[in-house]
Amino acid sequence: MTELENVNITNMVMNTAQGHFNADQMSKTPLGKILCYGGVNFSLVLGLASQDTVENAIAELGLDNIQLKTMVFHGDTLYAYSKVLEKRESDREDAGIVVFKHYGVNQNKELVAEVERTALIKKKSHWLER
Repeated sequence: MTELENVNITNMVMNTAQGHFNADQMSKTPLGKILCYGGVNFSLVLGLASQDTVENAIAELGLDNIQLKTMVFHGDTLYAYSKVLEKRESDREDAGIVVFKHYGVNQNKELVAEVERTALIKKKSHWLER
């Protein structure tokens, strides 16, 4: 997690919590440093998991059960892994609905975020039809 990612996105979404961008103020707290905004944390986990899970998505249908588990700071490295919770038919012949659970962990293997993602995924049998 870089300062650029955290501070820019925090400001773009108009999050005015000083703990996410005011280094002077945070240096005087027990944390001693800027705390990364949770919205950025789970967004990075979603992005990291996208190539392996929703690269063939036709549509994102929902995000559920977003949980932020531990703090993230500038300089932390985030990794993501996923598992399939459910798959079912949709009303489309060429696609099905898949529910994934994404996990974000830091460089210390601490769980930092969990999020469930539901997507409409093109079926393998229809990949050649474009």
